[in-house]
Amino acid sequence: MTVLLVEDDPSISIVITAALEAEGFAVIRCDSIADRDRLLANQAFEALVTDVMLTDGDGIETIGRVRELAPDMPVIILSAQNTLDTAVRASDTGAFEYFPKPFDIDELARTVRQAVGSSAARSGPDEEAPVAGLPLVGRSAAMQAVYRMITRVLRNDLTVLVLGESGTGKELVAEAIHQLGHRRAGPFIAVNTAAIPAELIESELFGHEKGAFTGAVARSIGKFEQASGGTLFLDEIGDMPMQAQTRLLRALQSGSIHRVGGREEIRVDARIVAATNRDLEPMIAAGTFREDLFYRLNVVPITLPPLRERADDVPALARHFLQLAMGEGLPRHQLAADAAELLARQPWRGNVRELRNFIYRLALLAREELIDADSVAPLLAQSARNEGEAIGSGLDGAVTDWLATHRPPPGTVYDAALAAFERPLFQEVLRQTAGNQLRAAQLLGINRNTLRKRLHELGIDPAELLRLS
Repeated sequence: MTVLLVEDDPSISIVITAALEAEGFAVIRCDSIADRDRLLANQAFEALVTDVMLTDGDGIETIGRVRELAPDMPVIILSAQNTLDTAVRASDTGAFEYFPKPFDIDELARTVRQAVGSSAARSGPDEEAPVAGLPLVGRSAAMQAVYRMITRVLRNDLTVLVLGESGTGKELVAEAIHQLGHRRAGPFIAVNTAAIPAELIESELFGHEKGAFTGAVARSIGKFEQASGGTLFLDEIGDMPMQAQTRLLRALQSGSIHRVGGREEIRVDARIVAATNRDLEPMIAAGTFREDLFYRLNVVPITLPPLRERADDVPALARHFLQLAMGEGLPRHQLAADAAELLARQPWRGNVRELRNFIYRLALLAREELIDADSVAPLLAQSARNEGEAIGSGLDGAVTDWLATHRPPPGTVYDAALAAFERPLFQEVLRQTAGNQLRAAQLLGINRNTLRKRLHELGIDPAELLRLS
């Protein structure tokens, strides 16, 4: 079994060759598109492993020639141009797999083995080009994993569940799946299920007939029907009421709906992408989220990392947002290296959304075209003060109220106040983490065993707490 390796970096070429030979492959190496085509024209290969940026051109743009010379040969693409656009371009060639550099050499060798053993390579590119310019920015390893998962669902209708904290860009992932996928000619309908009153959510999703309830003066077409031929994005799915969860599950299982107040069965054809910032498995244990719905939605999970776990992406994101701000009429600015470094060190608890808002505010207020660290620091300090004052004012008020209504004996105020505020603190952190005790302990800065011990001592049952929330 012979593999053709096209790589113009000698050190990488040597390492890949050694790994493939250890798997039992014979490896023929070259470093240019011209040599690649000459070899393919004169010899049969079981697989092609190729870099993108080569000495005489773009390895992706010229894959068409490879298809002409070896139509059924699986292609594996390597690239240091680690953007979503590169991942999608690789996918559009029908590549068996795409590896952003740096990659796991053992995983590459296993993938070549799988490609050679595959009964047929993936089909060629779609005739219609994908939409460019999607605002998913970042070259960190965490984002590369996201890009690879996105490319794997573009040519199918598998249900996707996007997980991640608030502000990480879950809707952007849903938009990318839609706009780059085979349903891009259809509508993209987004629904924030947390923003719809419980009594209206079924009507919003499935529509209603005239007279179905008070105020239903005409037939209404729901989001499922509106999304026909396209993609339905269900945001904050973890906040959906149980009754609506039941109807959603039925719709997903049957591929059809009934409008509220209607008897007609309506077939629907919408790709479902759902998202949540909550940990659904503890909610299942607490009985607040249906287990069967979870498994129906969680076919392809895509987890978005919080910004603090991909700080290397912050400078690129900041420069991207400065460009967007300029396009919306704000002054033109450039970001100096020291300013980018300062931004990358911030916690960004609100994730990409918080960074975007900060950059827009910076673009509005900065006096010089080149924004340096001295320009960024005062605005960061002001943001921190505002956040601290908002939190502090609420806590100050709570302490004042508690002291006004409680009179602990002298010498016991400190212990009494700690005991009074520890319980609601633990309860609120458990609510925010959907009962996930590991995440709750991490937020509190204590270990999980300490948390469990204190919950037992305080008589707090996490499952009961979530049930009553």
